Amino acid sequence: VQLVESGGGVVQAGGSQRLSCAASGMILSVFSSSDKAWYAQAPGKQRELVAQMTSEGATFYADSVKGRFTISKDNTRRRVFLQMNSLKPEETAVYFCKIKSKSYGNDYWGQGTQVTVSS
Repeated sequence: VQLVESGGGVVQAGGSQRLSCAASGMILSVFSSSDKAWYAQAPGKQRELVAQMTSEGATFYADSVKGRFTISKDNTRRRVFLQMNSLKPEETAVYFCKIKSKSYGNDYWGQGTQVTVSS
């Protein structure tokens, strides 16, 4: 199983960015039954949960991003997305995708994608 994030880059404060996470080597049923999440790790800080979606579609967001970030998925394409709006400079971080497979009992992480929000 491999997760590859994309969509990072430099964006001005107040702007938007859409991150994508592509899962390969995972059959559809396993992907569909997995929980998906996005984490952010700012320089010198611990990795923190930003958004999560259960296999049933329930979502959770960190308080700081509620109303601005949206997590979504495309099971057929085995992709997870994070739409980020009204970005703030303090949200500059490496964003990681995580898939928690209930079938395999494993957590899978991508290598991360850098998002830089300029003021």
